[in-house]
Amino acid sequence: MTGPSARAARWARLSATSAVDLAVVGGGATGLGVALDAALRGFSVALFDSHDFAGGTSSRSTKLLHGGVRYLAQGNIALVREALAERATVLRIAPHLAQPLPFVMPSYHWWQTPFYGMGLKLYDLMAGRAGLGRTAFLSRSETLAALPGADPAGLQGGVRYWDGQFDDARLALTLARSAEAVGARVLNYVQVTGIRRRSDAPDAWTDVDLQDRLDGVAHRLQARCVVNATGVWVDDLRAGAHREGPAPERMVSPSQGVHVVVDREFMPGDHALLIPKTRDGRVLFAVPWLGKLILGTTDTPRQDLPREPQAFDEELAFILGVAGRVLRRPVRHEDIRSIWVGLRPLGAPPASTQSGTKVLSREHTIVVDGNGLVTVTGGKWTTYRAMAEDVLDRCFSSGLLPRREGGLSERHLLLGTPDPGSPAVPLHEPPGLHLYGSESSKVLQCPGADRGLGMGLTEAMVRHAVRSEHALTIEDVLARRWRALFLDAKAAAAMAPAVSDILREEGIADPALDTFLQLCRRYLPPAPRD
Repeated sequence: MTGPSARAARWARLSATSAVDLAVVGGGATGLGVALDAALRGFSVALFDSHDFAGGTSSRSTKLLHGGVRYLAQGNIALVREALAERATVLRIAPHLAQPLPFVMPSYHWWQTPFYGMGLKLYDLMAGRAGLGRTAFLSRSETLAALPGADPAGLQGGVRYWDGQFDDARLALTLARSAEAVGARVLNYVQVTGIRRRSDAPDAWTDVDLQDRLDGVAHRLQARCVVNATGVWVDDLRAGAHREGPAPERMVSPSQGVHVVVDREFMPGDHALLIPKTRDGRVLFAVPWLGKLILGTTDTPRQDLPREPQAFDEELAFILGVAGRVLRRPVRHEDIRSIWVGLRPLGAPPASTQSGTKVLSREHTIVVDGNGLVTVTGGKWTTYRAMAEDVLDRCFSSGLLPRREGGLSERHLLLGTPDPGSPAVPLHEPPGLHLYGSESSKVLQCPGADRGLGMGLTEAMVRHAVRSEHALTIEDVLARRWRALFLDAKAAAAMAPAVSDILREEGIADPALDTFLQLCRRYLPPAPRD
């Protein structure tokens, strides 16, 4: 079935549905986690995203599954334990997309190795059987062997510890398809245009108005419960659903994180580098990922919410400046292959709501408004599954859904999970067929498996993205089904015309080639100023 045919079939099934137990708005990590968990518990579920799955923040993380070393420094032991347990869960249920990764903190002062090393030893103890490897104190030569691109001047040693890394966009897509496989209805490019509860009764249903952004077709769905998981845009949806009384206070204070991608020759080893405290108190990572090296990140407040945020000059200067002090070879503007920015939905809950607010220690907030809309914001990728459980618990305690036993998502292997004992290709290696896990054979059945398009992508993979992975535009393919845009924007632009031709052959009338080429230019570094 071609992509348009598959989407038409999904929309037809939705149009034939008048009501569901749960409607989820937002196809990022949190919303997809809620949809999968609820579907596994036997609820009827529909999820909608106005753009593509993980089209916002959830595809722009630092690609790390971490237990929360910084929470340990803050003394938040409970949060660290939970994050470590959730890290182990993600590694188990999607091993082709999430794997352990060793990190090294280089020491340029005598006190750094014992200071950071003792804290990381405690990190090991807290992980227990969920640990990924033992923390080790490294000599100068061992540190340089692990970080061959590190500046040797003044280096005294280092500390190695273990965390996880993953492919965020492909994990989000896998969550969407896994939810679909157990009965949820998930659609991208569907705008929620209205939310209105029919009455103030505790068991009242809510009308959810939808519009297909591709052809403008509208549909009204009824839901017993609606979850707002739209990330940094949750306040807009809350305001749109508000009908009476003072407007709801804003929940989100966005912050942006910038990432710079360069070639692996700057750090050719298989270890990540972590500078836990720069001269101005910030953190810098150098993470090997899909054949490239990610440098980042920043934490800069901003008040606007663009779909494609841009790096500020001072953010780029910070990353290049710190990288230049810790790497043998300074990173120049012309070395940059891609720059991408994610908006984090930081902030506190409003001071008051009609139904009360629950503030959780897990860095996420859940609010139930008087109109029954459940809003969740904050959190991080590592604990998406625990956040989903918390959201459903809140739906139960608010009387919006009948309580049903959970815990199924902790044991449910995601689509594509390979058989135990299958050889694993590290995620720091260039992208390839291994990213599909047990679905590799399905990809190879599509025409064009022997025709390469660049960066490991084949014609068959593009056809599979359209037929089975909800891809509808070139950006869907080259930004999230395959991470070309995030790895090398120029290479992605060069690949785009061939991808466009394949999408047209698959029945997509407008693959949005010009739009994608413009986007590629935004992922390139600005010309340095004199």
